[in-house]
Parts: sequence; C-alpha cells; structure tokens
Amino acid sequence: METNFTEINCTVCNNANPLLYTTLYYKSNLNVVECQTCGFIFIPPYYRKQITYTQYKNKDVADIVRKANNWVKIERHKIRYNLIKKYKKPGSTLFDLGSGWGHFMLTGNMLGYHTTGIEIAEQPYLYSKQDLQLNVQHINFFDYNTPHQFDIITMWDVLEHIDDANSVIKKCAAMQSSKGIIVIQVPQIDSYFAKKYKDQWKMMGLDHVNYFGKKTITKLLAHHGYTVLTIKSSFEIKLFLMYTLLPWAKKIKTKFFKTTTKSSNTINTEQRQQYYNNITTKPLWQLKLMMKIHNLIYYTLEFFNVGEEMIVVAQKK
Repeated sequence: METNFTEINCTVCNNANPLLYTTLYYKSNLNVVECQTCGFIFIPPYYRKQITYTQYKNKDVADIVRKANNWVKIERHKIRYNLIKKYKKPGSTLFDLGSGWGHFMLTGNMLGYHTTGIEIAEQPYLYSKQDLQLNVQHINFFDYNTPHQFDIITMWDVLEHIDDANSVIKKCAAMQSSKGIIVIQVPQIDSYFAKKYKDQWKMMGLDHVNYFGKKTITKLLAHHGYTVLTIKSSFEIKLFLMYTLLPWAKKIKTKFFKTTTKSSNTINTEQRQQYYNNITTKPLWQLKLMMKIHNLIYYTLEFFNVGEEMIVVAQKK
C-alpha cells in the first residue's frame, strides 16, 4: 500500500518535500508518516480530508452531563491547577482553548483565576455558558480577538485534533506577553504505551491528526518564542474508565450472554457519559475515598513517567 503525500507539509519544521517522509503505519483508512527532517509524526492531508467533526456531543449527551456529579470533576481538575499554580498564582488571567463542558474553567474561577474560553461544539458551549455561567465564546479560534494578553493559555486534548497546529501556537504567542505560560496536554507518541502498541495504540485514529513527542512539541513551541519548563506524563483515569474499562466490561457481558449484534459492540458518547455518571454518583464519603485513590494512582504514574499523554508547560520569552 502506498501513502498519498498530496499537499503534505510538516507543521513543526515546514518540510514540504514528499521524498523526506517515511511511512510508519499503513492502516485501513489512514497512513501515518514521519518527517525525516524533524521526526514529527502525523496523518497526511489526503487522509485528514476524511475527517468530519460532527456535533457528536448532542443534546442527549448534554442532558446526561447535567446529571453528573460536578464535585468529582472539580476535584479532578484541581490536579491540573496544582501544576499551574507552581508557575502562575491565583489572580492570573487564563484562556482555555477548547473549553469543552467548562468544568476546568469553573474550577479555576473557584480557585481565584480569571478564566475566559472558546468552545466550537454547540452543546458544551451552551452548557458552560448557560448552566455554569462561564465566560465562553462560541467562535472559531482564529476569529477571536482580545484587547489584552493572558497570563496562562491552556489546551487540554485539543492540539492533536487541529490540522495546522503551527498557526494555533503562533496565535497563542500573540495573545501572551513575556513570561506568560502555555499548558498543553496531548497524546504522547514516544510514550511507553504508544511504543508498545504501535499502530494498534488506541490514541491513533483519524480524529487525532498530530502525534507529538517531547522533542517535536519542544521544537514547535521554541519556534514561537516559548521555552519548555517541564514535561510531565499524564494518565487520564476518566478516559481509562470510559474508553478502556467500559469496552472491556461490555465485551465480557456480550460474551457471557452470547450476544453479537452490532449494537452490542457499539459504544456511543451517551453510553460513555452515563457509565461515568454511574461510577461518580456514589455517597460523598465513597467519592472522597475514590478521589484519594485516584490522586494516588495519578501521581504515582506521573512519578514513574507512565502515561499515554504528556502535559507540557512552556513560558514565553
């Protein structure tokens, strides 16, 4: 199978020569290539055109989110602020790109940060704007204009979805003055899990077009005037519950009851969210115990550098 290099361009080093790419993986609906110039790994434009970002977070999902336990989500996001406050204290201005359902911003407001966000998906935007009363806009990032510069810019599981990551970081740099920090979480292509599972790595698919490693994310940020302060391993236990444990449980159930229909093997967004709700709607004392265990696991995995994602903190010069 050959890889289609039409309109190929490396977002890290701007390499546009098809001869300077190596195909790492051939998959059924996509190929993954590596730039020989800088080592960046990504899906070429030809395959990216197959991606259709539909509004998969619909009203049904929003209704389930409204029934969820916000206490658990706030406690989870406090871990992120424990890292941020090492570099920027409460009272700082924070811009969250791809703010989702808004619980990260909500937590920031509770801790004394002044948060602003953008969310392109309609239902998460409406929930965060109307239900949580957050300062969120429903526009394209490149159409966003701000009269001031932010102390902190965050992107949680966003940059891997964006075709032109270089332009995103360029705009972020323009929104920050000297000593501002950017905090980015992305799947890590040079992690233990990515190296072990290779083309079967669950983070690899058409919805993730960019696969950063420590060197390539550092190079991209440096090009726009950022110096990396730290890179930490991250293991999202919520995603593990929804995307690993739930499919495993459903597979066991299907095998036990000997049901092999298409619906029995399919898990949609509503089911994932409901599964998370079921786990997190326990009595408060149980939830507090769960969070202590959650935090212990999280920080232990971080200490041993075990995780599928990385959190990058960089400061603008």
